[in-house]
Amino acid sequence: MSMQVILAQALLGLNVGVFYAMLSLGLAVIFGLLNIINFAHGAMYMLGAFIALIGYSLLEQWFGISLQVGFWGSLLVAPLLVGLLGILIERTMLKRLADLDHIYGLLLTFGITLILQGLFANYFNVSGTPYPGQPESLSGVVNLGFMYFPTYRLFAIVFSLVVCFATWYFIEHTKLGSRLRAGVENPNLTQAFGLNVPLMVTLTFGFGAALAGLAGVLAAPIYSVSPLMGADLIIVVFAVVVIGGMGSIMGAILSGLALGLIEGLTKVFYPPAASTVIFFLMVLVLLFRPAGLFGKEK
Repeated sequence: MSMQVILAQALLGLNVGVFYAMLSLGLAVIFGLLNIINFAHGAMYMLGAFIALIGYSLLEQWFGISLQVGFWGSLLVAPLLVGLLGILIERTMLKRLADLDHIYGLLLTFGITLILQGLFANYFNVSGTPYPGQPESLSGVVNLGFMYFPTYRLFAIVFSLVVCFATWYFIEHTKLGSRLRAGVENPNLTQAFGLNVPLMVTLTFGFGAALAGLAGVLAAPIYSVSPLMGADLIIVVFAVVVIGGMGSIMGAILSGLALGLIEGLTKVFYPPAASTVIFFLMVLVLLFRPAGLFGKEK
């Protein structure tokens, strides 16, 4: 086994890991700050990819609008629209379940997932539709010395890392982030100081959904855009969040990146285990450290 092959597969694993990290980050933000288990997160990821696809090639065909939203525009438009949908879901549905057991929120978001998947499956190919809008500036390959790596995939890695760590810094090291955490830990006291806690909760859920939509746009040029693309990924992402620690922002990021690398390297050393290694590690973490690698023991 040559070092060149190992490094190449590790980089491909990191490419998968950044999507694990971004989706896990959105889940961790929503659960850690709001205590909501959002099973619709994968559907938000799928929705972001479809907004990019529709904006690029189907606006005129479907709506008669002579407008094409390119990849760069989709990086702004898709997270905004998905975030607004998240806000609508939180204000009209999840808010009513705030004082009930977590299972009710999980069941509600699972139902939303099935509705969105069924809706898009009626109009799009379940096996996937290629996204044709990858920018020319990101086409081609980069010579890294040990392999030629697609320029777009390298961009996706760097861009995702910047988004992940910027989100962590915002939540952990800014005044607004500290107010948000205070509103979660002691909402009554925070509200007494004049902060609108319900609005903070709604915007946080919308932000977590927007992260999933952004990940969907980034994934569109790499993977086929499919109604089931979120369902295929959400179970793995939940496992990543459990390993990192439910609600741990940095845990979600580092675990997502590390598990992507581990999955990639497993394809080199023992390919049959590549699709299950994350779940095996999740079982070990639950047995020996139930709060997760970065979570706080109660």
